[in-house]
Amino acid sequence: MDNLTIFIAITAAAVVIQAGILVAMYLAVRQSTARLEALANEVRNKVMPTAELAQSMLTEARPKLENIVANLSDSSTILRSQLQRIDATVNDAVDRARLQVIRADELVGRTLDRVEQTTDLVHKTVVSPVRQVSGLFQGVMAGMEFFFSGRNRQRGRAAVAQDEMFI
Repeated sequence: MDNLTIFIAITAAAVVIQAGILVAMYLAVRQSTARLEALANEVRNKVMPTAELAQSMLTEARPKLENIVANLSDSSTILRSQLQRIDATVNDAVDRARLQVIRADELVGRTLDRVEQTTDLVHKTVVSPVRQVSGLFQGVMAGMEFFFSGRNRQRGRAAVAQDEMFI
């Protein structure tokens, strides 16, 4: 046998093997295609109705969602304006309260000053003259007591002198 025959035989065998592999690949691809088509049909039958239902629900809910968003936007605008009004009112009340506290503090200060002035005036016009009159009265009483009790005084001195001697 010559080399050419062996080479042709090996080449023929390789071509037959390649043909067999191609047939096997064809059958495998055909089988995979059948499975993919079955899977695609199953997806269409099960998933597509759900997707269509979801899409129809979104289509139906869209106007309601838009309405809700619009209402929330309006509510937030109203709430913001109300909060601004409340803030202005509270600031005004705090400012007024601060002014009233300042006025009350000034009033109390003036009142205390006037009480102090009145106390000084009463002390100068009433207490000092009363003390002077009281001192004068006590002086007159002491003088009268001295004048009317001249004898008792001499006896008292003698008793004191005797007591001093005793000690």
